[in-house]
Formats: sequence, structure tokens, C-alpha cells
Amino acid sequence: MFQDITLEELRALKNRKQMTVIDVRSPSEFQDSTLPDSLNIPFFDDQERAEVGTLYKQVSVHAAKERGLEIVSAKLPTFIKEFGAIEGDKAVFCWRGGMRSRTTATVLSLMDIHAYRLIGGYKAYRKWVLESLDTYDFKPKSYVIHGYTGTGKTNLLHRLKNLGHPILDLEGLAGHRGSIFGQIGLHANNQKTFDALLLEELIALEPSPYVLFEAESKRIGKIVMPQFLAHQKEIGTQIWIELPMESRVQQILEDYKPEQFKEQYITAFHNIKSRIHIPIAAEIEQNLQADMFGEAVALLLEYYYDPKYEHSSNQYEDIEKIIISVNNLDEAEAAVLSYLNDVNSQNT
Repeated sequence: MFQDITLEELRALKNRKQMTVIDVRSPSEFQDSTLPDSLNIPFFDDQERAEVGTLYKQVSVHAAKERGLEIVSAKLPTFIKEFGAIEGDKAVFCWRGGMRSRTTATVLSLMDIHAYRLIGGYKAYRKWVLESLDTYDFKPKSYVIHGYTGTGKTNLLHRLKNLGHPILDLEGLAGHRGSIFGQIGLHANNQKTFDALLLEELIALEPSPYVLFEAESKRIGKIVMPQFLAHQKEIGTQIWIELPMESRVQQILEDYKPEQFKEQYITAFHNIKSRIHIPIAAEIEQNLQADMFGEAVALLLEYYYDPKYEHSSNQYEDIEKIIISVNNLDEAEAAVLSYLNDVNSQNT
């Protein structure tokens, strides 16, 4: 027989042993939001779920269960085989720990495949995420990386992470670079996925004495940062990276790859075109059309992004800053490492 477990018990089990968490909801539900690192083996596909749901609402519970049994019976061998191919312990969940996960765990137990079932399903997990973020006590010291667009702040964070420093990549968690062009070439996450990924990262970073992250605006694409992170951005140690224009342009070309997504960038540019002086806006669009991306980026920085950044950075005028003026990302990495080493040596 299967065993029901709470979310707390599931997380404890995952820390002690190999555990595969399996979402048996439909593919569209899984795509919308799920537990991080879970697999999707759907009990019903989207069309089947819609059919059973319609019977449940418009006919009767009995009719919905009968039709559900017909659907599942036809694909049961394949369904069980997928679970059987997964090594180690398994835990299943559905929307709220109801029929789909209960039936799955029961059928698997009949085939001598043991599976835990998450009590409350995804709904319980989402409730835990929201409550945890709402009351989260952020304890590590914050180092907040500032810099004009194209300074390579995210790349710098990744470099520091590769060297063992604790970082929080908010743009990576959002799947969005935070600008009007920020989603192009990426898969943007929704708020539910961002919240889940963020909480898991925060828990992993709890033993760290400090955390580095970028000075993002509260909204990154369609997601919104929790208030406690916005507060950390304000009270953390402010590290400002200054790079020359040519280095920033090159960094943007490397990150955004305009030659691969030209039409998407032109379409996105139309959303901000009216906010730029008409002659400059026309020149930017001509450069984009002519594949003169470096020239277009330089104009966008000078006449759109830099003025915007200067305006938003006015709130930090009276805050102490560590200003690092360098020529490229290699020098920025070396300077930040030197600063962190100095600070850490003073604190030990």
C-alpha cells in the first residue's frame, strides 16, 4: 500500500535519499507551475482532463469517474511502465492530493511499485511557498551589484558563483533579463514558478554569511520580487560597476545575440520607439534593419537606457557606494574579488 506524506516529510526524505517527485497532473498544469525538479507523467492529458471535468460539472461525479476509468484503463500498461523505469524512491502528487495521485499510488502499489503520495498536492506546496516568502527572514549580508545596462552584472555573478561565492541570480530565476528585450531567446517564468525557484535558492543560501545579487527593479518581466528582497537591495552594500561604452555594447551583443532574433528585437523596439526622440528612433530602427546592431545598441544606451538608469539610481545618492571603474568584465571580476577578500579578512 502507498504511504501518504506531508510536504515537510517529503523535503526531509529528499535530503536523505534519492527521491523522484512526479507530477501526475496534465501537461498544461505542469507547464504552468510545479514542484522544482519534478517529472510529469500525466494521469490525463489536457483533452482527457477537460472531458472528465465537463462530465463532473454537467452530468455527475459517477459519470466522470466512469469515463476516467475508461481512459486510464486503456493506457495503464504504458503508464505503469514509465514509473517502473524510474530508479529509487518515488513520490506522486496532483492538484490537491485527490483522485489522480491516489489512484496512481494505488495502482503502482498493486504492481509492487512503492510510491509516496503528497498530502494536499501542489496546492499545499504553493501555500507553503507563499507563506514562507511572506514571512522570510533574510539573514546573510547583502552585496548589491549596480551598473548601467550592458555592464555584464549577471555574467559577473555567474563568474563569482563558479569561484564559490554565494549569488542569487534573480534574472535567471525569472527567465527574463529585465528590459523590454529581456524575454527574447529565453523562457520567461510566471510568478508561481519564480516564487518556487526563489524559495529553494534562498533555503540553499541560508548557511552563507553573505549573498551577491543584482540591483533589479521590483518587477522583472511579469514577475514581482518579494518585499524583503527589495528591502535588502536598499540596505545592502552597494557595489557600482563602471565600464566604458564600447565594452557595454560588446557585452550586450554577446548576451542578446541580435543576429539570431532580429525580427523579434525590431518588434520589441516598436514598444519603446515613441519614448525616444524621432530622429534618433528612426536611426536606431534603420541600424537594426541594416544589421548594424552595434550602432543601434550604442544609440539605445545613450538615448534610452542610460537616462532611465540615471533617473532610477537617484534614490541611492545618499548611500555609501563602492565604485569600481574598469575596462572590461575580467577587470570587474578581479576588483570585486579583491574587495570581497579584503572584507572577509577583516571579519575573520
